[in-house]
Amino acid sequence: MFQCTECGKQFGIKLKEKSCGSIVVIENVFHYKQEFPLHMGDNVIGRYMKDSRCHCPIRTDDPSIDMNHCVINVSAGDDGHLQYILRDGPSNTGTFVDNKILGDKERRIITDGTLFTIGATSVILKSDG
Repeated sequence: MFQCTECGKQFGIKLKEKSCGSIVVIENVFHYKQEFPLHMGDNVIGRYMKDSRCHCPIRTDDPSIDMNHCVINVSAGDDGHLQYILRDGPSNTGTFVDNKILGDKERRIITDGTLFTIGATSVILKSDG
């Protein structure tokens, strides 16, 4: 919040955050595409439900996607580049990378173009950098 020194009026400025990449969601059955921006920290990916706390709320008819299915954590690596780490929610049906299910508490570093599957839905990481 800022205040004008002449009139005393207060106003706020919203600064645009640096882009941290995005995910592209392709629902396999209907070829319906959605894209969600990512932010620093945990990005919860899941099924859209009213009042959910999901950061990437996928609107889908896929019953095998949980409300909080998986998480992508975005952080700055030691070299200054963004690092993306994927983990399961935990979900009921699992999160798959390279056709292999992520184990409990397993974390997988993913990079630009990585394809992973939640339920019957494909998700692609698009990094900015």
